[in-house]
Amino acid sequence: MSSVLQVGPLKPSLAETLRSAYAAHVLSDDVAEREAFLAVHADEITVAVTSGRTGVDAALMSALPRLGAVINFGVGYDTTDVEEAARRGIAVSNTPDVLTDCVADTAVGLMIDVLRQFSAADRYLRAGRWVADGNYPLTRQVSNTRVGILGLGRIGRAIAQRLTAFGCSISYHNRREIVDTPYVYAASPVELAGEVDVLIVAAAGGAGTRHLIGGAVLDALGPDGYLINVARGSVVDEEALVDALRAGRLAGAGLDVFADEPHVPAALLDMDNVVLLPHVASGTVQTRAAMEKLTLRNLDQFLATGELVTPVPVPASA
Repeated sequence: MSSVLQVGPLKPSLAETLRSAYAAHVLSDDVAEREAFLAVHADEITVAVTSGRTGVDAALMSALPRLGAVINFGVGYDTTDVEEAARRGIAVSNTPDVLTDCVADTAVGLMIDVLRQFSAADRYLRAGRWVADGNYPLTRQVSNTRVGILGLGRIGRAIAQRLTAFGCSISYHNRREIVDTPYVYAASPVELAGEVDVLIVAAAGGAGTRHLIGGAVLDALGPDGYLINVARGSVVDEEALVDALRAGRLAGAGLDVFADEPHVPAALLDMDNVVLLPHVASGTVQTRAAMEKLTLRNLDQFLATGELVTPVPVPASA
């Protein structure tokens, strides 16, 4: 019997490989079907393959007594209870590095689009307003702006590298200051927001960063400031963001992620100073293929040796 369990939807080619090469079970979303499956097969499962959209929670870990690893397709793993996994001796992996470039590209693209309002200008032209109303209003220059990055990890550094080529000055905030970096450290998110024109969120999701970007940070960013989020929707207090945009206390936002995907706050849909993407930052053929390959490498390594190629850090509290 297969020891592999697919939890939640995955890239079709990955799901097919799990089915054909590993005889993987697929956990149903239906509660009754799930309970029936677990009653028969729970003791067989040693590894779960999932994604940042679904994850593996503490309840499912408890229901799988022999579970040894949660293998995550994607860099984000905040939907998996990593503290409970560590407590139970369950290893967790993700797919870092392979999506860094595409996510960084998306952050820069969102920044350009929001400041220059290219999407809004496209709609203006298509609606016939260039003819009827004249030239599109002037927008904000991208080059030489002050940019703050919340989370100077792999993706944050790649964003900073790109924007340095635009002549932007870069500041950042992490839990701890990074030595030997050319970028300016800010002691808090509020301090960072108060010093920049554009705040880019590249921090990990999870309970520790939930609503890290709230009303105080948005007020510090101010009516001439812009927010870009390519991290996790949970990092931003969406209600506070909508309020700031409605009241003119924030100039604009570019968002690839949301708190309750695929649902997006309705108020954002009619705002021309907001660019919305359906969580596509890593969505290129090349990057998704590399993510799939690394996911399968983690699976093969665990099944062969009990180890993972790219394990995530064990929480300090574990």
